[in-house]
Amino acid sequence: MTGVKTAAGRVAAAVGAMALAACASVTPQDYAGQKPELDLKRYFDGPVSAWGMVQDRSGRVIKRMTVRMDCSWQGDTGTFDEHFTYADGTTERRVWTVRKQGSRYTGTAADVVGEAKGEAAGNALNWKYVLDAKREGGGTVELDMDDWMWLVDERTVVNRTTFSKFGIRFGEVTIFFRKGAER
Repeated sequence: MTGVKTAAGRVAAAVGAMALAACASVTPQDYAGQKPELDLKRYFDGPVSAWGMVQDRSGRVIKRMTVRMDCSWQGDTGTFDEHFTYADGTTERRVWTVRKQGSRYTGTAADVVGEAKGEAAGNALNWKYVLDAKREGGGTVELDMDDWMWLVDERTVVNRTTFSKFGIRFGEVTIFFRKGAER
């Protein structure tokens, strides 16, 4: 019987270890060796075009958009002027002020509560911030944003952002950026 208890204990320990490993979150350092290196100051300088979608938590696409960005830098402070056009014809504008501090970035925008904080390593950057998002029927809701960017090649960035409230995931935004693309 002792052998059975020991085997069961090993199985339980292995399952527990796998569960903990599955819960471990990805960090920018997991991409430290990946090339090409993502430097927001280098990539987001000048015009950038993008397109993407918003999905609800079931995966259903609820919005599609194109984005035109005008980006510029003065020293280590950048301005990203984003113009969103949604498939239903509505538009939105967000102007980010981004500060580069080595591999770390901070950012502010009118609908960002406080300050976005990000870190880059290798080809990736991870931002975390709270967005005061517009509700369908009016008003706003503060959503926790977990925003990842990966530089695929010198002209292409893939961006995936999950948004949640009280730890409950409500959906995801996927955007593909293209530098130097025709507008």
